[in-house]
Amino acid sequence: MNEAIRHDGTNEGGARGPVKIVLIGAGSMSFGRGQLADLLQAEALSGRRLSLTLVDTDEPALAIMLRLAERIKEQSGTDIALQATTDRRHALPGADFVITAVARQRYPLWEQDFRVPLAYGFRHCLGENGGPGAVFHTMRSLDLMLPICADIEQLCPRALLLNFTNPEARVLHAILHLTRVNAAGICHGIGSALHLVSQYLEQPSTAFRVVSAGINHFYTLLSVTELATGKERLPELVRMAAADTSPRTPVLFRKMAQIFDVFTFPSDDHIGEYLAYGAEYSGVKWHYGQECRPVAVQQTTPLATLADYADGAAPLDAMILAPSGEFTVPIITDILLDRAAYREAVNVLNTAGYIPNLPTGAAIEVPAMVDAAGIHPQHVAPIPEPVAALMRTQITIQELLTEAYRTRSKKLLLQALLLDPTVNSIEAAGALLEEMLTLQREFLPKFS
Repeated sequence: MNEAIRHDGTNEGGARGPVKIVLIGAGSMSFGRGQLADLLQAEALSGRRLSLTLVDTDEPALAIMLRLAERIKEQSGTDIALQATTDRRHALPGADFVITAVARQRYPLWEQDFRVPLAYGFRHCLGENGGPGAVFHTMRSLDLMLPICADIEQLCPRALLLNFTNPEARVLHAILHLTRVNAAGICHGIGSALHLVSQYLEQPSTAFRVVSAGINHFYTLLSVTELATGKERLPELVRMAAADTSPRTPVLFRKMAQIFDVFTFPSDDHIGEYLAYGAEYSGVKWHYGQECRPVAVQQTTPLATLADYADGAAPLDAMILAPSGEFTVPIITDILLDRAAYREAVNVLNTAGYIPNLPTGAAIEVPAMVDAAGIHPQHVAPIPEPVAALMRTQITIQELLTEAYRTRSKKLLLQALLLDPTVNSIEAAGALLEEMLTLQREFLPKFS
């Protein structure tokens, strides 16, 4: 891959003209709503002959999202043309940008990813992007994303793929090693650090140039420069994080500042997924399960709630129209308007050694400049070495899982499990692997 993640500013016919965006996974309650709010309220995208095609295999959910999109469009006054289809191959020809967030039976399978490893004695955290459960989440996601990428290669090979599908780093690693798709990963995780920087220093986050780097959900700030004075504020921020005993401050985040002198993602369940001691601070409850929620007498599904907005039974309110906080639409407008804008976090391959002490084949998260030519990852300083060592273990797992998917090797899956910091038994890991491959056989590739 070239140093820039390219976009040539033209449509598939090679001439400047209408801009086509395809949103795959549009029926998702959180992802779909947020992307629709961002796209249809972006003033910079109006008047550009832009079309937006919503894609989802869940036809009822797709219909709700299309009706919701039409209502947001009516309220915002945008001229973006809307379509919807359950067939992505019908949607993809001529696409300039493809946005993906896909999963099947997300919550029931996620619960298995968390609870089954725990039953084998592996005290892990969250079970989504790291830990033993994420091995199976990765395989399920790749089995959805790689066929989508094959269609992009065939039907819109110059499109820029902006991916949200988790586990972000592992999915992106496979896409960029096993396909020719031009892709980057998007995640709003850096927003948590920017918010805390703003709180600690009592200035808006826009008053600083923040340099962050690492892997998705496990980054560390490398520089926080006060724009008005040029002063470097990171050492002060690390001291503030290490001393912050507020009940609202994540304990593991504070411990990382105290022990490793880093200001990392202030979310214990996310950074804890990559650490042997994550569950020490997050516990072994699954935060999204019924054990952590009161059970309502009458249950309402999230999409049923959205249907009220989509059908006009409820006025569009701040919850529906709120920006997602993601960089997707800013990146698209940066490209279309040639804005040469700084974006604090984009997931890319480390091909040019953007992070000098992480492997060049790794999927990493770094700042980028974005203009009409595409996304330009920025070179940063080395990650503090003890934290880089923790990241390198996860990068090796990335590599093993990409190869396991390519070769359908059960042995490589077992190696990936045994590299996980929470896994301390060969026999239990082997038993877990066999049980999960059986339990989730309808959603996983076949391994041998």
